[in-house]
Amino acid sequence: MSLLYNMLSAFLLLLLLPLLPFILGKKKYRRRIGRRLGWGLAGQLPPLASESSPTFWIHALSVGEVTSALPLARGLRDAFPAARIVFSAATRSGGEVAAKLLSPHVDALIAAPLDLGPVVPFFARTIRPDLFILVETDFWPHWLHCLKRRHVPTLLVNGRISERSFVRYQRFSGFFRPMFRSFSLLSMQTGADAAKMVALGVEERRVLTLGNLKFDTSQVADQQTSPGAPGLNKERYGFSAHAPLWICGSTHRGEEELIFRVHRRLLTTLPNLQLLIAPRNIERAGEIVALGATHQCACRRWTDGKTAGPALILDTIGELAGCYPMAETVFVGGSLVPEGGHNPIEPAAARVPVLFGPHMEDFAEIAQQLVECGGARRIDAADALAEELLRLLTNPVAHDLAAAAASACVRANRGVVGRHIDAVNALLAGTQPGP
Repeated sequence: MSLLYNMLSAFLLLLLLPLLPFILGKKKYRRRIGRRLGWGLAGQLPPLASESSPTFWIHALSVGEVTSALPLARGLRDAFPAARIVFSAATRSGGEVAAKLLSPHVDALIAAPLDLGPVVPFFARTIRPDLFILVETDFWPHWLHCLKRRHVPTLLVNGRISERSFVRYQRFSGFFRPMFRSFSLLSMQTGADAAKMVALGVEERRVLTLGNLKFDTSQVADQQTSPGAPGLNKERYGFSAHAPLWICGSTHRGEEELIFRVHRRLLTTLPNLQLLIAPRNIERAGEIVALGATHQCACRRWTDGKTAGPALILDTIGELAGCYPMAETVFVGGSLVPEGGHNPIEPAAARVPVLFGPHMEDFAEIAQQLVECGGARRIDAADALAEELLRLLTNPVAHDLAAAAASACVRANRGVVGRHIDAVNALLAGTQPGP
């Protein structure tokens, strides 16, 4: 199957060549396509500190995966100060967030290679990685086959398999099984994820459950060192420092309608309540502003300027996690509609009570942990969301207990980076990491 895919990728590259002049003639494509074909790659890589210094190549798909990679990049830098760390992102938005978050911890930020013909082999020859680390997803058979052929150990970190993906992987097992088996080690977030990978035919000894790297992120926690920080942050975003704020993070179409209905209902009891909505797709910001107007909720967009007002649409990438500490409570989007839910760890780490709907399939075990410890509540409809928000916003004791439980759950799960560094050391030494 890998041979067939490699032949197909080479054929696609031949088809692409006649289109290159047209693609490169477009300004918005010119630089990125060139970089994804490897132009200028060697000039982006700093020299090795010494011949014995390892080179790590970390790859992430987009914004979520880049954020997951942050604590690992920091950990690698601390553990291997002389190493050369090269980081690639597949999407433009992922590259932008990587430039903001990862620049202090890596030596080069590059565009991901197109998985076509000789492109990936060129990247591999130029970077010469001692270890390739893939964050969560973005599997490319030719890419992985090329690294294996060069005897480069490959590590999947923060691996997770949703039920939807598991069904697809089983249906096309002839394609996916060889690809997963090509990894030297697969580090999964949960035991359930690890069991699914073994069920797909990967040797058990190559699958470890090392936890979710986001439990170790300090991006949010760092902003809570000053007692006055949440209030100051509210003012920075144009909110009143003393009025309550609820944040709805990574929302999807179908959820904002419910959010505005709930917000309007809560205003009858809490007239100074403030709202921040961060849509998963920031291109929908205008649509959400218009929707808010139909519910008598005048929303401002963050990119329009720092004007004050009680309702804000956060239409930028990479800022949401930094906003969580200023909230009184957080609703995690993608969960009232069947989208699998989004990461509840970041608001929990910010010591904020967390709410989400019934669709948290992509974070099922983590969501259940938070619910069981009292740091989160699962709600199934708009009425339940309104009732739980009202309880948390009007009962300081209930609010503080939930906030403390959410934070304690995150602290109890920390140490993930250290376990990954142990696995990296074993792979560099050519041994098999243990559980």
